[in-house]
Amino acid sequence: MINLKTFIIMIIITGCTANYLTAQKRIVMVLSAADTLSLNQGEKLRQTGVFLNEFYLAYHALKQAGYQVDFATAEAKAPSIDQESFHDKYWKEQLELKTKAMDFIRKDSSFLHPKSLKYILDHQSEYMGLIIPGGQGLMVDLAHSKHIPLLLQQFAANQKPTGLICHAPSLLLIIDKDKHPYIGYKVSAVSPIEEFVIERFIMKGKPVSRKIGKRLRRLGLKYRSGFPKANFAIKDRNLVSSQNPFSSAAFSELYLKALMEYRKNN
Repeated sequence: MINLKTFIIMIIITGCTANYLTAQKRIVMVLSAADTLSLNQGEKLRQTGVFLNEFYLAYHALKQAGYQVDFATAEAKAPSIDQESFHDKYWKEQLELKTKAMDFIRKDSSFLHPKSLKYILDHQSEYMGLIIPGGQGLMVDLAHSKHIPLLLQQFAANQKPTGLICHAPSLLLIIDKDKHPYIGYKVSAVSPIEEFVIERFIMKGKPVSRKIGKRLRRLGLKYRSGFPKANFAIKDRNLVSSQNPFSSAAFSELYLKALMEYRKNN
């Protein structure tokens, strides 16, 4: 017969084990809640936000692999989606997932009621991975958040898989160089040609100077990119980054690999 003390210890151990296993399958996805982008030094305003397929295809791949995904924005406001990303051209052979994505952003409670970055910082031990999808919106809010550098540094310190998509690698530029965990890492992001095309033909206006790849190199990272619209992503240790909305397959494959490596080593 098990005595009371032994029974209590077993309950505690079981609870701790359950919490550990939950954390081992839990990812936080940080999204932008900004809905307006200033162009041409304030002369023009444009609707903006998260690029739908950059967030949803990564989310779908994680759910298919059995991971739990929590959402977060800077101030726990509902994310904004860039309406440009509703066009079929960004989905190619995955139009059935576009339909699911459109339904998801209208109805999913966890998406519509995200956690704050402050909450994620206070509970980062509960997550084994971080993903920040792209879209111009993050250049408006996340790029100016005091929490983003701390979040990236904390996940890097624990070698937790960190995924940055398209414009999101620009957030590496807001970490102080003397405290930067990714100096010397290989990284991808939206290419100079793609930046030019976006500004000239899609937005028809210039935001605050980007030149993300050039600035990443200047900071000390090894920036790489493929051809325009390439399915291109890079994994360097725990950091996975990708180039554009057409890179979802490459990104998800490498990010899931990073998660498997982390679980094996921890």
